[in-house]
Amino acid sequence: MQTVQHSAITDRKIRFALAGCGRISANHFGSLETHADRAELVDVCDIDPVALAAAVARTGARGHGNLTDMLASTNADVVVLTTPSGLHPSQAIQCAEAGFHVMTEKPMATRWQDGLEMVKACDRAGKRLFVVKQNRRNATLQLLKRAMQEGRFGRLYMVNVNVFWTRPQAYYDSAAWRGTWEFDGGAFMNQASHYVDLLDWLVGPVESVQAYTATLERNIEVEDSGVVSIKWRSGALGSMNVTMLTYPKNLEGSITILGEKGSIRVGGVAVNEIQHWEFAEPHPMDDEIKNASYATTSVYGFGHPLYYDNVLNVMQGKAEPETDGREGLKSLELLIAMYLSARDGRRISLPLDY
Repeated sequence: MQTVQHSAITDRKIRFALAGCGRISANHFGSLETHADRAELVDVCDIDPVALAAAVARTGARGHGNLTDMLASTNADVVVLTTPSGLHPSQAIQCAEAGFHVMTEKPMATRWQDGLEMVKACDRAGKRLFVVKQNRRNATLQLLKRAMQEGRFGRLYMVNVNVFWTRPQAYYDSAAWRGTWEFDGGAFMNQASHYVDLLDWLVGPVESVQAYTATLERNIEVEDSGVVSIKWRSGALGSMNVTMLTYPKNLEGSITILGEKGSIRVGGVAVNEIQHWEFAEPHPMDDEIKNASYATTSVYGFGHPLYYDNVLNVMQGKAEPETDGREGLKSLELLIAMYLSARDGRRISLPLDY
């Protein structure tokens, strides 16, 4: 692994430029507004003039009609990619080679080899690659992570993840790239990718997966539903069930963990409620359960400002990245293994062949 020394920026605000002013960009604009004492958005770009005009009106940043033009004139430190997923690899490489650090929304890529190339390109250029995994910063999941780290479960037996959401046909029809293999990916790759991330981040390295996917209702190239059975290297077993066909609205985003000395369930619409928390031995963290849960109707949660806090601390030389490119590859590897299993009708072992 290449070690790169990065210069800390301590005498001014960290400057950001953003490419892709669609649905998720509002979370990034809001996060940068939250951290206005340390960060500023200097440039935005989008090929859609209407979306670009709205972004410029909200942020006051300089507007550009495409990424190449923006890179040629911006003085940003970090370029944020909130573009269609299939564009992330080529754009991340372009940004790194032009001399910028990169932050990319999930998934970092839709192909395994593309994800590897993104990491290699940023290494070669001596630039950081941040992959947004804002759900990790949910207070509910931070508490669960601490319980795992302190061994409160004892031996893990079973883990189950459910993502029962809805995406109507109108959602997929709203942009030509949605629901395509090349630019979007399906229910696992796009909507549930943060939940796939939990499988490794919380539970540990996965040994193998066996998956089924289906396009049951939506008129799209990719799957609208899928199930996967999982075996971890620890011996624990589990499953993940995903559908975008829940009637009539988003119902559940949950994780249940059953172990030798503990059982928990974090549910709600987006792992925002601790619904069951029981361990053999008491611990001071048990007093934090009620405060960790929060109300939300948004599947995005409130993690983006907290994610930016880490990025800013990294750029100022105060912290290490929570989810860099290599960390992002872990969930991408799991996703690709699931798709290979569903396509070929066989169990896929990890790690994948590089």
